[in-house]
Amino acid sequence: MRRFGNPPRPDKYYRPRPGAYAIILRGDKILLTEQSEPRIEIQLPGGGIDAGEGPLMALHREAYEETGWKIEPVRRLGTYQRFTYMPEYDLYAQKIAHIYLCNAIVKHSDPIEPFHRAIWSDIDTAINLLGPEGDRHFLKELVSSR
Repeated sequence: MRRFGNPPRPDKYYRPRPGAYAIILRGDKILLTEQSEPRIEIQLPGGGIDAGEGPLMALHREAYEETGWKIEPVRRLGTYQRFTYMPEYDLYAQKIAHIYLCNAIVKHSDPIEPFHRAIWSDIDTAINLLGPEGDRHFLKELVSSR
């Protein structure tokens, strides 16, 4: 599995943390989320797969929590990993990110996840805004295949 970001530190244990993340399109725009805590970062909507959930169930839940939108998954684009410290959980994590292409269907509400704000962006700007390197990679790959 391809890795993005820093290599794992040999003095730390990284707990595997699988997650599902969405490239959500509507016309020529992409829906992103801005997380303001513990630090400001623009991300693909998504997050951890909870116990008893599959990736698609987590994808729907996380997209709704972070953007307020109902989505329609179109296809799985791939997976990457990154090793990071998650201060909100005091956890060193091996984040295993499953990336899906999705369509935005309907907005139900504002984001319900604390410290998140939904942002519509043109795709070229989004490539420059996204924090996680793996997120940028999959968006660039999608754009180049169109």
